[in-house]
Amino acid sequence: MNSQYVSFKKVQKTYDGEQLVVKNFNLDIAEGEFVTMLGPSGSGKTTCLMMLAGFETATNGDIYIDQVAVNNLAPHKRDIGMVFQNYALFPHMTIAENLAFPLKARKMPTDMIEKKVKNVLDMVELGHVASRRPGQLSGGQQQRVALARALVFEPKLVLMDEPLGALDKQLREQMQYEIKRLHQKLGITILYVTHDQTEALTMSDRIAVFNEGVVQQLASPTDLYENPENTFVAQFIGENNQLQGSVEEFNSDHCVINIGKEKVKARAVKVTNIGENSTLSIRPENVVLEPEIGKFDNIFQAKTQEVIYHGDHLRLVVELLGNRNFVVKVPNTSSQNLMIGETISLGWSSHDCHALNAVAS
Repeated sequence: MNSQYVSFKKVQKTYDGEQLVVKNFNLDIAEGEFVTMLGPSGSGKTTCLMMLAGFETATNGDIYIDQVAVNNLAPHKRDIGMVFQNYALFPHMTIAENLAFPLKARKMPTDMIEKKVKNVLDMVELGHVASRRPGQLSGGQQQRVALARALVFEPKLVLMDEPLGALDKQLREQMQYEIKRLHQKLGITILYVTHDQTEALTMSDRIAVFNEGVVQQLASPTDLYENPENTFVAQFIGENNQLQGSVEEFNSDHCVINIGKEKVKARAVKVTNIGENSTLSIRPENVVLEPEIGKFDNIFQAKTQEVIYHGDHLRLVVELLGNRNFVVKVPNTSSQNLMIGETISLGWSSHDCHALNAVAS
C-alpha cells in the first residue's frame, strides 16, 4: 500500500489575492483510506476538494495523486470519481445511459460498458431501475445512482461533497452504511466533505477538522472525540461543557484550574504556564450524578435548571461553577426523581477533563 496516495503540500488558495480561504494546507491520504474534511460552512474544505478534482487551481503549493503532481492536469485526466449533493444526473437519459456516459467518454467497447453498468447497478441494488429516468426515482435512489456513476469506471479515488445533504435522517443513515460498505468492499480511496459531525464520526478512518482555512486537528474519530486538541475541536465534535478559569498548578500531564473559589483537576492539553487562562472541556456523559466520595477527583455541588426525558437517559441542565448551562447525561433509572431547583452532587475524573486554550472573547 502506498502510504501517500493523495498529498497536499503547503497548499494555499485565494480568490481576491488578499484573503486566504485555504492557508498552508498539508494532508497525506493513504491508498484505500476514508478521510473526511469536516468543518462549518466557509471553512475551506470544499475548496480543497475542488482543487484536488481540478475544478479550482491552487494559488500556492502542490497536489499529488499517486506521487504525480496534478496542479496542471485537466480534471478528466485525473481519473477521479465525483459524487455531489445535487446528484448531477442527466435528466433526459435513462439510469443505464447515465452510468454508461463516463465509460463511453473513455471509448470502452459496448459489451464491456453493458457489463460494467449491470455490475455497478447490482452493487447498489438498483438493477430494476436501469430503464427509468432520474425524475422517476426517489432522492435516495438518485443518490445511489450518482454513487454508482462515480464507481462505474473503477477509479482508485472518489471525492464526495456533502453527498447526503439533501436526504432525510433515515435515508442519510442508510446511505452512510452503504457508502462505508462499498468502501470496504472495493478498497477505494475516499475523500469526503461534510459539516455533519455524526456522519464524519460514523464513516471515517481519519477526520480533518477545518476552521477558517486551517486544519485544527487530524485524527481518528475516537481520538478527535476523546482527545480534542483545542476548544474549537472540542466544541465542534459532539456535545461539550466549557468552564473558564486560570492555571494554579501545572506539570507536564496534569494541572489545577481555579474557577472562582473552587479548584478543578484536569489533563493539561493546551496549558503551558501558571497564571494563564484556560478552558476546561468535559463531555456530558463523563459526569456522574451523586458520585462516590474518593472515587472522583472532582466533586461539586450543582443546581438543577432542567430535567429532560430522553428515553434511555435523562438530560440535566444545571448551574455549576458559574456555568448556567452545564449539561449532564445520566442513565434513566426508576430510582431517580430529580426536581428542578434542587441541589445535587456531580463528579468527574481529571482524566476526562481537558484543559485547553482560552476561548477568544
